[in-house]
Amino acid sequence: MSDTIPPMRHHVAILALDEVVPLDLAIPAQVFAGYEMAPYRATLCAEVAGPVRTNAGFSVVAERGLDALAEADTIVVPGFERTERELAPDVLAALRDSPARKVSICTGAFALAAAGVLDGRRATTHWRHASELAARFPAVRVAPDVLYVDEGDVLTSAGVAAGLDLCLHIVRRDHGAAVARAYAKRIVVAPHRDGGQAQYVDAPAPARAGSFGATRQWALERLHEPLTVQMLAAHAHVSERTFARRFAAETGRPPLQWLHLQRVDAARAALETTAAGIEDIAYSCGFGTAANLRKHFRRVVKTTPTAYRRAFAGG
Repeated sequence: MSDTIPPMRHHVAILALDEVVPLDLAIPAQVFAGYEMAPYRATLCAEVAGPVRTNAGFSVVAERGLDALAEADTIVVPGFERTERELAPDVLAALRDSPARKVSICTGAFALAAAGVLDGRRATTHWRHASELAARFPAVRVAPDVLYVDEGDVLTSAGVAAGLDLCLHIVRRDHGAAVARAYAKRIVVAPHRDGGQAQYVDAPAPARAGSFGATRQWALERLHEPLTVQMLAAHAHVSERTFARRFAAETGRPPLQWLHLQRVDAARAALETTAAGIEDIAYSCGFGTAANLRKHFRRVVKTTPTAYRRAFAGG
C-alpha cells in the first residue's frame, strides 16, 4: 500500500454467522485488515467467540462475541447458508442497536433485514435470493440486479465477488479514489465498478475471460484522446458490433459508458493528487472543457470537482 494512506484506524467488525460463506468473509477481512498500511483494523466476531462453521466444511475462529458490534465503526455481515432460518434474538438486537455503519455481502442482507435495518431502504443481495428477500421482507425495496447499493449508513452488495466491489467502494468513499486505486493495484483488480452495474449479463460469455483487457488498458492510456467505438474495435481486431456486444458481456456496460466512468475516475484521482486546474484536468481526462467535466462529474459523483478536491485533496 502507499505511504500516503492516512494513519487513522477505523474499526470494522465482521460478523460471522453459522455456515458463513468463506469468500464473503475473506473479502472484507483482506480489504480492511490484510495490509499493514490500511486505514482500518478488523475484528472477526460471532454470536459467541470461538469456532464458526463455514458452508465449505471447515471452521473459522471468531475472537470476539457480539460485544464487538457495539464498539465498531462499521459492521460487515458476510453471506451465510439457510437464509430461511430464524436468527437469534441477541444477534438481531446487536445489529439493530449498534450505531455503526452496517454493510452486508450477499445473503448477509437477510440478517440486516431481519433486524429491521433495511426497512424503507433500497438493498440488494445475490440475484438467486433477491425474490426471497423481497417476499420475506416487504418493507425492503429490493434492487435485484445491481452490484451494490449505498444508502449512506447502510450498504448491501450482491453475491461473492460483488463484495469486493462494495469494499473498494467503501474505501473510495472513506478516503478517495487515490487510496482505492492503491488497494485495487495491490489486490490486482479493476479499481472501480459502480454499484448500478448489472450482477450478470444473460448472454454468451466471450471466448476467453477478459479478452478485451488489452484494449481497455490501451484506452485508459489515451483518455485525453477522442476515442470512439470504431477505434476501440479496431484495436481489438473485431467488428464494431461484435466489440460492443462482447465488451458489454465482459464489463456489464456499453463501451462509451464504461469509458465515461473511467474518465470521471481519472478526474477524481487528479483532483486528489495534483494541483492542476479544472481546465487542465478536463483536457487530460478527455472531457475537453471544464464545463463538460463539471456536468459529468456531478452526474456520477453527485458533487462538484471543487468540492470533491476540498474533501479529498491530501487525504
